[in-house]
Amino acid sequence: MQHIPPKKTLRIALIGDYNHDIVAHQAIPLAIDDAAAVLEITADYDWLPTSEITSYEDLVGYDAIWVVPGSPYKNARGAFLAIQFARENAIPFLATCGGFQHAVIEYARNVLGWGDAAHAETDHEGRMVISALSCALVDQTGTIELRPNTLIARAYGREMIEEAYRCNFGVSPEFAHELESGNLRVTGWDEEGEIRAVELVTHPFYVATLFQHERAALAGRPVPLVQAMLRAACE
Repeated sequence: MQHIPPKKTLRIALIGDYNHDIVAHQAIPLAIDDAAAVLEITADYDWLPTSEITSYEDLVGYDAIWVVPGSPYKNARGAFLAIQFARENAIPFLATCGGFQHAVIEYARNVLGWGDAAHAETDHEGRMVISALSCALVDQTGTIELRPNTLIARAYGREMIEEAYRCNFGVSPEFAHELESGNLRVTGWDEEGEIRAVELVTHPFYVATLFQHERAALAGRPVPLVQAMLRAACE
């Protein structure tokens, strides 16, 4: 792979409430370290608890932002602030599982004008953009079809992948059609056609997945989307 000379050490913000018992949290540092080694760069990461994110100032200086699994977050507003900051400032952005769910809600609220966009896991009122899956995906692996010529398809280098999940919530059927014409495009589906990945086409690198691709690092496998995020941060 072509060497990418970094101008400085990359700083990655990991947005979420760290818990060593969460498998994805064990995997994420390994995924970042492996991706940095492959790209021959230096990347440091900071875990930022959602309770400590109260304004954009808490996020200044980071070269990439990753909203990690582990929802419901202690401070959902902190997660939404990080997502909006990355989206509005063209900062390379990755979101997995709970991060994916909150990225969809942030877009619904702040871009589509759905001020009452809600999450069925934590909210009792509003339009449920995120609802319970018809079949829970806890520690299951599934096949995902990727839209050609997208950030995610280019990262993987193919259009059919298999990845692991640990989630009970996804994009509601009522909201799915709202993503057909906007800039937050669906770029990955499962075998039943359910939404599993989205990316923002007006952003240099903004990818969110319901599956936890970072888990591959625990088995010593490369994590293509983390490599792609770090590459985007270098550029």
